[in-house]
Amino acid sequence: MEVLASSSLSPIFTKPNTLNPNFSIQVKLFVSQPSKTLKASSFRYPRNPSRSNANPGLVFVCNRYLCLLERNDHRKFSGKFMMKSSVSFRKNVSVALVRLVSVLLVSSISVVTTDSPSWGLSEENLLFLEAWRTIDRAYIDKTFNGQSWFRYRESALRNEPMNNREETYMAIKKMIATLDDPFTRFLEPGKFQSLRSGTQGAVTGVGLSIGYPPASEGSAAGLVVISAAPGGPAYRAGVSAGDVLLGIDDTTTETLTIYDAAQMLQGPEGSTVELAVRSGPETRVLSLTRERVSVNPVKSRLCELPGSGSNSPKIGYIKLTTFNQNASGAVKEAIETLRGNNVNAFVLDLRDNSGGSFPEGIEIAKFWLDKGVIVYICDSRGVRDIYDTDGSNAIATSEPLAVLVNKGTASASEILAGALKDNKRALVYGEPTYGKGKIQSVFQLSDGSGLAVTVARYETPAHTDIDKVGVTPDHPLPKSFPKDEEAFCGCLKDPTAACYLNQGLLFSR
Repeated sequence: MEVLASSSLSPIFTKPNTLNPNFSIQVKLFVSQPSKTLKASSFRYPRNPSRSNANPGLVFVCNRYLCLLERNDHRKFSGKFMMKSSVSFRKNVSVALVRLVSVLLVSSISVVTTDSPSWGLSEENLLFLEAWRTIDRAYIDKTFNGQSWFRYRESALRNEPMNNREETYMAIKKMIATLDDPFTRFLEPGKFQSLRSGTQGAVTGVGLSIGYPPASEGSAAGLVVISAAPGGPAYRAGVSAGDVLLGIDDTTTETLTIYDAAQMLQGPEGSTVELAVRSGPETRVLSLTRERVSVNPVKSRLCELPGSGSNSPKIGYIKLTTFNQNASGAVKEAIETLRGNNVNAFVLDLRDNSGGSFPEGIEIAKFWLDKGVIVYICDSRGVRDIYDTDGSNAIATSEPLAVLVNKGTASASEILAGALKDNKRALVYGEPTYGKGKIQSVFQLSDGSGLAVTVARYETPAHTDIDKVGVTPDHPLPKSFPKDEEAFCGCLKDPTAACYLNQGLLFSR
């Protein structure tokens, strides 16, 4: 950890050099402590600029035990230092060394008495530093929104109150707010556990996935519904992707983060929550009862279409609702079951799937691809990692594949849809997806709280950045096209239905 020595030392070095106006030195002080190095400011005696052959300056490099005299003009050395031999020069150096010893003593006292975080750190200070260090290492933007991240740390430790846990949490939130990134957030212990449970298993709530309004909508108030879980309380009440959540109980969502809102939507099974939802021009107030959401993220169905005898076309329909830790295993099981029934083609429905675990999305892409890039991971300097596949995990690469998306398709769903489209493995049907092209990682802090940090952005295999734009489908779907597996099969079978989609065209380029 590096800090500057107290500026109170500077008067000692700024007075004119009465010994020799042509003699110039620069002092750099290093005070070594166990596992820490404190670097003092550099100070310089003024030189006489009128002397073109003035001594080019010397550097005293000191640690706790030793000071070395070295040049600062980048000339190579022979031994520890090189200098012209002269009585006057040695006299000047001797006097300078005496002064330097005094400086070392004063500096040692001064550094110890500064407000440096190296000494006297409280438990609250250490938690703040843990959060700062996590962001320092993981955050995608190494300019930290155009600020000195180290300077912010020093300023916060000196000026922000951290006398209790609540004040420390506020200091961390204030620090993160300077990044101006809505997806990088601090999570109190309760919110952190809720986030983890959402990717690991069932959640008790109303079955809503929410996000911030897209940039194209300007400063739209509230939070946007990305998807409503099929069969969940919100879905049954008619809430759908694109609706705006204006309030939860008596709290407006204008000032809520998505994590605050998610925690308010969850609660004990059987309890009620009141939502203000705007659908188009209409605003409704809904009283919903919280339920336990099913852990299984996959539903599948075999659709047997009209045909002659054993040649009847068979379509395997798989609906993936979220990317939790069970997603890849459930998709693999569904593919294998449907292939066992000799399906001729697959439909993968990612509509209203708001994402989840990034690794699960990568694994599912591997099932469909025999080779190719899945996604490029990029930081501020460009591509830093490539996820691809060699086909070793492929289980369904030959059958035609169609992917269904809508504006509720986000994050890991967009990675999967983009990979299958750009590798020409699938045709994509529907409407442009949500456009969340950033990747967050979740980090737990020592007190049980956590951080969701934007660690990267991604590009599809065709190097398309879909952030705030989304994946563009190849073809639209009929507006009345259903979202449940039962009605889906009916739309492929009945040519007179408004949602009818010819299965021959569904898989045709």
